[in-house]
Amino acid sequence: MHLSLRILIYFAFTLFTNSVFSQAQDTNCPLVRKTVAIEGGSISYLEGGRGEPILLLHGLFAQKEQWMDVGCAMASEGFDVLAPDLPGYGASRNYPISIYSLDSQVRMLHEFILHIGKRGIHIAGSSMGGTVAALYASKFPGEVKTLAFIGAPLGVIGWSPEVRNAIFQGINPFIPINQKQFDLEMHLLFFRPPVIDDAVKTKLVQEYVQNNRHYQQVWDIINLYDHSLDGIKIKSTRTLILWGEQDGIFSIDGLPYLKESFKNPQAVQFPDAAHLLMLEQPEKVVKIYGDFLKD
Repeated sequence: MHLSLRILIYFAFTLFTNSVFSQAQDTNCPLVRKTVAIEGGSISYLEGGRGEPILLLHGLFAQKEQWMDVGCAMASEGFDVLAPDLPGYGASRNYPISIYSLDSQVRMLHEFILHIGKRGIHIAGSSMGGTVAALYASKFPGEVKTLAFIGAPLGVIGWSPEVRNAIFQGINPFIPINQKQFDLEMHLLFFRPPVIDDAVKTKLVQEYVQNNRHYQQVWDIINLYDHSLDGIKIKSTRTLILWGEQDGIFSIDGLPYLKESFKNPQAVQFPDAAHLLMLEQPEKVVKIYGDFLKD
């Protein structure tokens, strides 16, 4: 089974970028979809552009298309953009449940990078993807030129009070089983939640319900990494931290703790954004991240 919320991503792009994947279809966007076989499964990824390689990593229960706007722009600005579906997510298939451990994700990404022949990468991630990026930079420091957190990562600060309150009431806001719980998830993820038709919500909730056991298994594995960045020290890699001040998943209070792990990190707070910065404010992300890489 693979985790894919294609309709949600479709609507997120419609509402926040007014593109409906238009950049992917636009001939000016260099990104194309590719697939590579790795360790008995297949990893689907977007690649395009020329220049130094950038690896963009999505978060939990997400997929590579979340990076479409940012990836298209970065590829057009002189970078070789790589945005994979992490093993077990999106269109990456045929991996066992054990693949969801973040240690396995790091190992598989390293195999992926070696297989496609990239060297000296810039690595960036959103949410859980940011944690994977940091663990990758810690394990393979000589292969990573820069590290960027495009939104708050897992493993720095505990779940927000809203998430904790929901869990104490027996609700997992990331695995909603009705429309009210789905609305809560959107409220936590977005500063201005998308307005989604009830019929679409019903289809999305049905997917969560039908695949509930698998989602719960993955959630349990990822929760083992809720302190994964405690004490991590990466002093040799230039680091960028972007954090939404209205983040409903991980409070902005975690930013000072993350900064302590790096030597003179560049940190930028987004006043009117929440957790998914690359969807809410892609142009601002591209400007700040592009300038950081060109310094």
